[in-house]
Amino acid sequence: MTKVANRSKLKIDHSRRTVRIVLYSIFFFSIGIGKFSVESISPENPFRTLKERGGAIMETRTREIKAKKFPDISVRIIPGHFATRHSHINYFIDLTDVISHQKKAFAAGKAFASQYSSNTAVDTIVCLDGGEVVAAFMAEALSNIDRYAVNAGSDIAIVTPETNSAGQLILRDNTQNLVWGKNVVILAAQASTGKTLEQAIDYIRYYGGKVTGICAIFSAVDKVEGYTINALFTANDLPGYETHDMSDCPECAAGRKIDALVNNFGYSKLG
Repeated sequence: MTKVANRSKLKIDHSRRTVRIVLYSIFFFSIGIGKFSVESISPENPFRTLKERGGAIMETRTREIKAKKFPDISVRIIPGHFATRHSHINYFIDLTDVISHQKKAFAAGKAFASQYSSNTAVDTIVCLDGGEVVAAFMAEALSNIDRYAVNAGSDIAIVTPETNSAGQLILRDNTQNLVWGKNVVILAAQASTGKTLEQAIDYIRYYGGKVTGICAIFSAVDKVEGYTINALFTANDLPGYETHDMSDCPECAAGRKIDALVNNFGYSKLG
């Protein structure tokens, strides 16, 4: 009985390993990394310690920067060679503290609210990339500022769209009314090329909403489709910040390896 159980466990473990390898393979090729070694990912032990993954090398480059207009808000940055879904960049901006910690999220939400309180109607905040905590504080600040503010006393909705298998942003039937005919502010964690913001604008228009503003914790672009992006941090805060198309990356051309795959949730190292 024990031998049968052990064989079953081995089959399950092998199946899980196979699934992980397939998922890793799809992800790497989908962002244009090219050739890579599946074994370097070590699916047998994906929870290796930072030291075992050579983590001390990249993390020692970490620096902290503060927002120029709001010095109580700060993020950590790491210079290097990184790949996003749309481009290759030379900085990883770690937004963990701002989107996950109450005090910094409160400060960020209040900072964003100050950009819209006096002259912008906001019915709904559409969150991209895990900014719901910041959005909640932003909505609270907008509705509480004072009785003369545009949104004073409002019950502002917060919506996070789903992404379907084709990469499109969608709303279910029961949440479409939160965008249809509403004044919508887009809140993004970060934008390196603006493509995700363009997609979000199209999504809001498709569902009958009106975009009245765009804000981001970090944005490398100043405007998207004529909308000014109110960002806490910009490319000017990162010395020598660069973003390149995957096929035109000078770091790749020079043969420098990619440090990590990055998105708004964090990074996954390739070494």
